[in-house]
Amino acid sequence: MSLLFEPENLLPKDGIAIYHGVVFNEKEATIICKELLDTIPWKQDEVLMFGKKIMTKRKVAWYADAGITYTYAGVKKSGLQWTETLIRIKQKVEAITGANYNACLLNLYHEGEEGMGWHRDNEKDIVTKSSIASVSLGAVRKFAFKHATSNERLDIELANGSLLDMKGSIQEYWYHSLPKTKKVKQIRINLTFRWMHG
Repeated sequence: MSLLFEPENLLPKDGIAIYHGVVFNEKEATIICKELLDTIPWKQDEVLMFGKKIMTKRKVAWYADAGITYTYAGVKKSGLQWTETLIRIKQKVEAITGANYNACLLNLYHEGEEGMGWHRDNEKDIVTKSSIASVSLGAVRKFAFKHATSNERLDIELANGSLLDMKGSIQEYWYHSLPKTKKVKQIRINLTFRWMHG
């Protein structure tokens, strides 16, 4: 008799982070990763820091239903039209999380020395407490959580083809980051599916 893997909340309090583990096997993940790398119109991210526009090393793309925009770090983005591959991934993620998504931010990290500092996905464009589902493809990377008031820390490794679902009050109470590392030389593509205000 096989026991079903029942994922549990990683966080001790103030929000929900459920790691579903690998949902795309290695072959599927490798094929999807290569296709996204070759077909997505990747652009360096433009963020506003201390009143200056900074171009990041990592590259991004923003896909969304018609009319959905996203403003973060002082820059407004209009969504590209969904590709068949992204729709297929989105449908699988929706089936697993039980949530709906109308947008996806894609990040391309060329190597471990590209990362993301502490932040919360709490922009007003995102529906409060809704699910943000993160699909990881390519290099295995550490992902860190830090509580906003108690400074409690929690680190996990995000495997190739894995899914992490963040929801509830997590964006109010927990920061998250993708720490930089010199050890990783492979690319990682991350897709974060979101439910945005129309």
